[in-house]
Amino acid sequence: MRDLGAGFRYLLKGQKWVGRHGRQYGFGLLPGLITLVLYAGALVALALWGSGLIDWATPFADDWADPWAGLFRGLLTAVLFALALLLCVLTFTAMTLLVGQPFYESLSERVDRDVSPDGTAPESDLPLWRELWISARDSLRIVARAAVWAVLLFALGFVPVAGQTVVPVIGLFVTGFFLTEELTAVALQRRGVEVRDRLALLRSRKTLVWGFGTPLALAFLVPFVAVFLMPGAVAGATLMARDLTGEDTEDGDGAAKRQEDVNAP
Repeated sequence: MRDLGAGFRYLLKGQKWVGRHGRQYGFGLLPGLITLVLYAGALVALALWGSGLIDWATPFADDWADPWAGLFRGLLTAVLFALALLLCVLTFTAMTLLVGQPFYESLSERVDRDVSPDGTAPESDLPLWRELWISARDSLRIVARAAVWAVLLFALGFVPVAGQTVVPVIGLFVTGFFLTEELTAVALQRRGVEVRDRLALLRSRKTLVWGFGTPLALAFLVPFVAVFLMPGAVAGATLMARDLTGEDTEDGDGAAKRQEDVNAP
């Protein structure tokens, strides 16, 4: 239970950090806004043409008597849209991190330098194109895993009682885990930690991960909130990555303190 509270505190510390660094927060908003526009456009297109897609995919229902064909296709259209919405929630972080890789990489490095006792941050020796390729490849792997869980949980949602009570709670914890993996990947990838090792590291501290990711997943269900929380979530995930790798962390604004010492007469 201690780890559960620690994970939530990292989430709050990340939001507090970007609150003290307004310029970093402003830059960190851009990728989320871009991703939000892209996802909103895709959902609007699905709402407009989803029923036509279902009609095309179910020609066998053309000869069904009324109102069964309409009810069947209407249910499939609703299921399709709900599944697309769930996938948007699960993949929003991965897509935003991919779009904003340079922004969040810079933000994560700034956090590392700020809280590191010696004012340094781990740096990747890979060129930008290589980092983008690795990030995209790893994100696809995580999205594929998340999609399997999404389909499974969606199917379990039709189970009476449990589907409306237990399954949504499990879904939040699953979503929180994958959100945390994507967010900590920014800092851990710079440290040369491969995706399999990242997953093993996170599984070893599940309650810490749930404390960080589950409240964030719940907040991300509210429209537009994800955009404004993403910069702080990256900052908090960087702080948690330092904990997972056993690195020492200074409390407070370490960079500001060191700068004051340099400028002191």
